[in-house]
Amino acid sequence: MTHFLSTSGLTNIIATSGIIAVFLLMTAESALIPIPSEVVMPFAGALAASHKMNFVLAILAGTLGNVVGSYIAWVIGRTGGRALVLRFGRFVRIREDDVDRAERWFAKRGEAAVLIGRLLPVVRTFISLPAGVAEMEPVRFGVFTFLGALPWSLVLTSIGYAIGSNWVTLSKYVKYLGYVIALVIVVLIIRFFLRRFSGSNK
Repeated sequence: MTHFLSTSGLTNIIATSGIIAVFLLMTAESALIPIPSEVVMPFAGALAASHKMNFVLAILAGTLGNVVGSYIAWVIGRTGGRALVLRFGRFVRIREDDVDRAERWFAKRGEAAVLIGRLLPVVRTFISLPAGVAEMEPVRFGVFTFLGALPWSLVLTSIGYAIGSNWVTLSKYVKYLGYVIALVIVVLIIRFFLRRFSGSNK
């Protein structure tokens, strides 16, 4: 997936407009516009470390932005579906295989895909579309979206807070954070089920 704005462009917007920018950018990310939350939230955390942004408000802005944007994508899926996204997606650099990946996730995992999909790079941007096409109940959709978006925003913002003044040096590696976080989550899930399975056999 090709991102809509460069890292420097995003950080300039956030540094200038603060919490409002975090909310709007994270809304855009979940509304099918390729904005990398792996840049937005860590940079917000870095600003919080230097007392230029409130840490808790940054997390809430990112999470609520994701929820609002996800509802926009849900409505698009509910009313226009895949054809509408593919027709106009080229204007915001959406590729067909990005949408395919999200649809496969939702088809295999149903409602759980909305929760888990919010924690995975690329899939998180598009998972709301097939949820809308499938007419997932809106309140349940919102709850699962919030529960998935909150830890994502929390972890990314915390990483940025830890990086702090070293942001400029480490920012070129930030785009890989999403994959690292996804890997950690997968390992934890596997560990959980292995422990549960071994415990049930005793």
